[in-house]
Amino acid sequence: MPSTALKIPPRERLIVALDVPEAAAARDLVETLGDAVVFYKIGMELSMAPGFFELIHWLRERGRNVFVDLKFFDIPQTVAHAVARLSAHDVQLCTVHGNQSMMEAAGRAKQGALKVLAVTALTSLDRGDLDDLGFACNVEDLVLSRAKRALQAGCDGVVSSGLEVQRLRRFAPAELVVVTPGIRPVANQPAGDQKRVMTPAQAIAAGADYLVVGRPVRTAADPRAAAQAIQAEIAAALEP
Repeated sequence: MPSTALKIPPRERLIVALDVPEAAAARDLVETLGDAVVFYKIGMELSMAPGFFELIHWLRERGRNVFVDLKFFDIPQTVAHAVARLSAHDVQLCTVHGNQSMMEAAGRAKQGALKVLAVTALTSLDRGDLDDLGFACNVEDLVLSRAKRALQAGCDGVVSSGLEVQRLRRFAPAELVVVTPGIRPVANQPAGDQKRVMTPAQAIAAGADYLVVGRPVRTAADPRAAAQAIQAEIAAALEP
């Protein structure tokens, strides 16, 4: 069933991924989408381009929320310093992808409204990939373990495929923030490099708080209409 513990406004649940090569292209997409989207993810590609922090400030000045998805992974002190510095830029969400000490460092360093999310298992990984990485447990067990450890470490939530969210909601605390990537508005739409995907309605029904959507909006013939359709699907899935 839909998650209600966090009282998130329905229109803030859609996070559009600005996976474009430069800040100017990101601003163009944001302007195209207009008021159809109020939350954006900035990832690794844009962090390598000029104007990364200027783009964050530009989004915040326009009342948009920002999710910085850089998956901090380094020695705990470095992770802590990165999270602390990011807190100064009025960002709402960020990610850490490390062991317990890294997650604890991130949890201690966050300030203000910033929430720290632990990455569980990337949606581009399947069972064979996890075998190659040495994880003997199944994906659901791995995600649940990571979620529980993230909360113990002081993180606010996790990034998790929608396929694992339902179990998280059964066994993890209600305050756990769950951000779900790998969202495809149509069930038979090509998944690209994502291997564990769901539709928006399926993910909301499973208990996801936020849905990250990239290519289905960005490459649509009419990105604004595509975003509005996803917003409508989210709203319908949230109805009692």
